[in-house]
Amino acid sequence: MRDDLAHALAAGLLAGSWTQRGLVASGAEVLGSRRRWLDRLARHTLELYPRPPLDRSRELARIVAAFVDADAATRPTTARTTAARPATRPVVGTRMLTNRWGLPTLHDLDDLAGWLGLTSSELEWYADPRRLARTTSQGRLQHYRVSHRVASSGAIRVLEAPKLELKGIQRRLLDEVLSSVPPHEAARGFRPGGSVRTYALPHAGRPVVLRLDLESFFASVTVARVYGIWRSAGYPEPVAHRLSGLVTSVLPLSLWRSVPRPADDALLDAHWRLGRRLAAPHLPQGAPTSPALANLAAFRLDVRLGALAGSWGGRYTRYADDLAFSGGRSWGTGTSRLLDAIEGVVREEGFRLNQRKTGVMPRGGRQVLGGLVVNERPRVSRVEVDRLRAILHNCLTHGPSTQNRERHPAFAQHLRGRITWVAQHDPVRGARLLAQHDAVDWSR
Repeated sequence: MRDDLAHALAAGLLAGSWTQRGLVASGAEVLGSRRRWLDRLARHTLELYPRPPLDRSRELARIVAAFVDADAATRPTTARTTAARPATRPVVGTRMLTNRWGLPTLHDLDDLAGWLGLTSSELEWYADPRRLARTTSQGRLQHYRVSHRVASSGAIRVLEAPKLELKGIQRRLLDEVLSSVPPHEAARGFRPGGSVRTYALPHAGRPVVLRLDLESFFASVTVARVYGIWRSAGYPEPVAHRLSGLVTSVLPLSLWRSVPRPADDALLDAHWRLGRRLAAPHLPQGAPTSPALANLAAFRLDVRLGALAGSWGGRYTRYADDLAFSGGRSWGTGTSRLLDAIEGVVREEGFRLNQRKTGVMPRGGRQVLGGLVVNERPRVSRVEVDRLRAILHNCLTHGPSTQNRERHPAFAQHLRGRITWVAQHDPVRGARLLAQHDAVDWSR
């Protein structure tokens, strides 16, 4: 069945009475005459949808097309009758049918545009359903500013920062919509009350700790997953499509060509995979909505990994792309099997492990999660504290300019930020470092 006929029939069914007789009458009005197969289509539709699916007309159109095509395969006359053009093209509005988290009610694209304070054309421009801004090489027509930096591992990270107007839209979606949708309990980052400490604390004092990393976490979240999140939140298909466009990006090929390759040849395969992910609609690293959406996209992953850890008598938490597991002494002999099981779940859920960052840490050595040592309780490593103490001592003795070897533009604030990190997890040492910091003459 042609798409235009299927969509017209779906709209006609939704516009009429949702009964056997009503559906047949609506279908006959669209086609211009009553066809024998309409009775079978009406029964099939009511079996699938006891209530009219006003939030998913496109899905209904696909169901109608599949039914009619299957029916036509056994009834040649049906195949001939469906070749006609629709006599009428009903227009039916979409509706939110569920709203379990009390989100803003957005029944259709007019509601979405009005809620965002945009015109219909502005909504189309920012959501970019035709991917015009996503494929152009003209910077002024693109919605994101692209940059890159070299990570400590040597890998190249591509940052896509939304321009001011789109960033404001995304910030509102985060504050007024996504913040109300809860991620899985194991997700400890980018959520109220979450922190590196809450991520690391469940694993403190455990005989064996595993640390794993997801490769290109944000870029691995496809627009299809994002669309599924908006639909699960209750938004109708057209609204979910536009919302997905507002929070995803495609890196133009011209910009990818300007990203340097990593110096380490061992990282080239991962770099190639990153390019493939960025060439398709994905969550951009740099958008305010991406962390929350990535958490929600990983909900099934968290459910399965939490269950896997529990079946081994262990614990599991996640902070963004960092995965942490911990268990008893018996894990020391079965770790390889557990790692294989974890990798299998990660792959099935559409992600990939960064094998270079997998660590198995028995209690006899230093166990580090998110920069915190967890052998006894989460705390900043003594090495970091001693390093800060030495830098501050030298600042007092020789002047701050002698210690700013990395040429931070605001060196005093940079050191204070590192001290604050220590103080969050070790107030006593943090207070001592802060006293040293305050004693420095930063004008030298």
